[in-house]
Amino acid sequence: MTEYYRQLTEDQRCQIWALKKSDWSQRAIAREIGVSQPTISRELARNRGGKGYRYKQAQRMTEERRRQARRPTKMLPEIIVLIESKLKLQWSPEQVSGWLEQEEGLLVSYETIYLHIWADKQRGGTLYENLRRRDRPYNKRANGKSTRGHIKNAISIE
Repeated sequence: MTEYYRQLTEDQRCQIWALKKSDWSQRAIAREIGVSQPTISRELARNRGGKGYRYKQAQRMTEERRRQARRPTKMLPEIIVLIESKLKLQWSPEQVSGWLEQEEGLLVSYETIYLHIWADKQRGGTLYENLRRRDRPYNKRANGKSTRGHIKNAISIE
Protein backbone atom coordinates (compact mmCIF):
# COMPACT_ATOMS: atom_id res chain seq x y z
CA MET A 1 0.00 0.00 0.00
CA THR A 2 1.54 3.30 -1.09
CA GLU A 3 0.83 6.18 1.26
CA TYR A 4 1.47 9.79 0.38
CA TYR A 5 2.40 12.34 2.99
CA ARG A 6 -0.56 14.25 4.41
CA GLN A 7 -0.70 16.07 7.69
CA LEU A 8 -2.64 14.27 10.37
CA THR A 9 -6.02 15.68 11.35
CA GLU A 10 -7.16 16.27 14.90
CA ASP A 11 -9.48 13.25 14.60
CA GLN A 12 -6.55 11.06 13.55
CA ARG A 13 -4.52 12.33 16.51
CA CYS A 14 -7.42 11.44 18.79
CA GLN A 15 -7.50 7.93 17.29
CA ILE A 16 -3.73 7.57 17.77
CA TRP A 17 -4.09 8.60 21.41
CA ALA A 18 -6.95 6.15 22.06
CA LEU A 19 -5.24 3.23 20.30
CA LYS A 20 -1.92 3.96 22.01
CA LYS A 21 -3.75 3.95 25.37
CA SER A 22 -5.08 0.49 24.44
CA ASP A 23 -1.48 -0.69 23.89
CA TRP A 24 -1.72 -1.04 20.12
CA SER A 25 1.58 -1.20 18.25
CA GLN A 26 2.60 1.66 15.97
CA ARG A 27 2.23 -0.60 12.95
CA ALA A 28 -1.31 -1.62 13.95
CA ILE A 29 -2.26 2.02 14.59
CA ALA A 30 -0.90 2.99 11.17
CA ARG A 31 -2.95 0.27 9.45
CA GLU A 32 -6.10 1.26 11.35
CA ILE A 33 -5.77 4.96 10.51
CA GLY A 34 -4.47 4.44 6.97
CA VAL A 35 -1.08 6.13 7.24
CA SER A 36 2.47 4.80 7.20
CA GLN A 37 4.16 3.49 10.34
CA PRO A 38 6.91 6.16 10.18
CA THR A 39 4.17 8.81 10.26
CA ILE A 40 2.89 7.38 13.55
CA SER A 41 6.42 7.09 14.93
CA ARG A 42 7.22 10.69 13.98
CA GLU A 43 3.91 11.94 15.42
CA LEU A 44 4.52 10.22 18.75
CA ALA A 45 8.12 11.43 18.94
CA ARG A 46 7.49 15.06 17.97
CA ASN A 47 4.36 15.64 20.01
CA ARG A 48 5.09 13.78 23.22
CA GLY A 49 4.89 15.92 26.34
CA GLY A 50 5.83 15.34 29.96
CA LYS A 51 2.80 13.09 30.44
CA GLY A 52 3.24 11.16 27.21
CA TYR A 53 1.25 11.60 24.00
CA ARG A 54 -1.99 13.54 24.33
CA TYR A 55 -3.94 14.46 21.22
CA LYS A 56 -5.03 17.98 22.24
CA GLN A 57 -1.49 18.86 23.23
CA ALA A 58 -0.21 17.31 19.98
CA GLN A 59 -2.61 19.44 17.96
CA ARG A 60 -1.51 22.60 19.81
CA MET A 61 2.17 21.77 19.29
CA THR A 62 1.57 21.18 15.57
CA GLU A 63 -0.31 24.46 15.18
CA GLU A 64 2.44 26.32 17.06
CA ARG A 65 5.15 24.85 14.81
CA ARG A 66 3.15 25.93 11.78
CA ARG A 67 2.85 29.48 13.16
CA GLN A 68 6.58 29.59 13.90
CA ALA A 69 7.60 28.32 10.46
CA ARG A 70 9.25 30.90 8.25
CA ARG A 71 8.75 31.05 4.54
CA PRO A 72 11.77 31.31 2.24
CA THR A 73 12.72 34.87 1.37
CA LYS A 74 12.03 36.07 -2.14
CA MET A 75 14.88 37.71 -4.01
CA LEU A 76 13.62 41.28 -3.74
CA PRO A 77 15.67 44.13 -5.26
CA GLU A 78 16.74 45.33 -1.78
CA ILE A 79 18.02 41.85 -0.92
CA ILE A 80 19.86 41.58 -4.23
CA VAL A 81 21.64 44.87 -3.46
CA LEU A 82 22.76 43.47 -0.08
CA ILE A 83 23.93 40.21 -1.65
CA GLU A 84 25.84 41.92 -4.45
CA SER A 85 27.52 44.37 -2.05
CA LYS A 86 28.89 41.47 0.02
CA LEU A 87 29.94 39.51 -3.07
CA LYS A 88 31.92 42.55 -4.25
CA LEU A 89 33.78 42.40 -0.93
CA GLN A 90 34.89 38.86 -1.93
CA TRP A 91 32.47 37.14 0.45
CA SER A 92 31.49 33.60 -0.47
CA PRO A 93 27.80 32.82 -1.09
CA GLU A 94 27.86 30.69 2.09
CA GLN A 95 29.12 33.67 4.11
CA VAL A 96 26.53 35.99 2.55
CA SER A 97 23.73 33.53 3.33
CA GLY A 98 24.85 33.22 6.97
CA TRP A 99 25.21 36.99 7.34
CA LEU A 100 21.75 37.63 5.89
CA GLU A 101 20.21 35.22 8.40
CA GLN A 102 22.14 36.51 11.42
CA GLU A 103 22.13 40.25 10.78
CA GLU A 104 19.04 40.81 8.65
CA GLY A 105 16.84 37.85 9.66
CA LEU A 106 16.50 36.81 6.00
CA LEU A 107 16.59 33.21 4.80
CA VAL A 108 18.37 33.06 1.44
CA SER A 109 20.21 29.82 0.73
CA TYR A 110 23.72 29.93 -0.68
CA GLU A 111 22.48 27.86 -3.62
CA THR A 112 20.01 30.63 -4.47
CA ILE A 113 22.91 33.10 -4.36
CA TYR A 114 24.97 30.91 -6.70
CA LEU A 115 21.99 30.69 -9.07
CA HIS A 116 21.75 34.49 -9.03
CA ILE A 117 25.48 34.78 -9.81
CA TRP A 118 25.32 32.39 -12.76
CA ALA A 119 22.12 33.99 -14.09
CA ASP A 120 23.91 37.34 -13.91
CA LYS A 121 26.82 35.87 -15.86
CA GLN A 122 24.42 34.60 -18.55
CA ARG A 123 23.11 38.17 -18.90
CA GLY A 124 26.65 39.44 -19.37
CA GLY A 125 27.17 40.50 -15.75
CA THR A 126 30.42 40.31 -13.82
CA LEU A 127 29.33 39.06 -10.40
CA TYR A 128 31.06 35.72 -10.98
CA GLU A 129 34.40 37.56 -11.08
CA ASN A 130 34.04 38.24 -7.35
CA LEU A 131 33.96 34.53 -6.53
CA ARG A 132 37.16 33.12 -5.12
CA ARG A 133 36.82 30.09 -7.41
CA ARG A 134 35.54 31.91 -10.47
CA ASP A 135 37.44 29.66 -12.86
CA ARG A 136 35.26 26.67 -11.98
CA PRO A 137 31.47 26.69 -12.15
CA TYR A 138 29.60 25.86 -8.98
CA ASN A 139 28.45 22.26 -8.63
CA LYS A 140 25.96 21.17 -6.01
CA ARG A 141 27.63 18.92 -3.48
CA ALA A 142 24.89 16.31 -3.48
CA ASN A 143 24.89 15.26 -7.10
CA GLY A 144 23.58 11.81 -6.22
CA LYS A 145 26.69 9.96 -7.37
CA SER A 146 29.38 9.06 -4.87
CA THR A 147 32.93 8.91 -6.19
CA ARG A 148 34.47 7.68 -2.96
CA GLY A 149 35.57 4.11 -2.38
CA HIS A 150 35.98 3.19 -6.05
CA ILE A 151 39.30 1.98 -7.40
CA LYS A 152 39.82 2.80 -11.06
CA ASN A 153 40.71 -0.09 -13.34
CA ALA A 154 40.19 -2.60 -10.52
CA ILE A 155 40.16 -6.26 -11.50
CA SER A 156 37.51 -8.36 -9.77
CA ILE A 157 38.79 -11.41 -7.87
CA GLU A 158 35.62 -13.39 -8.54
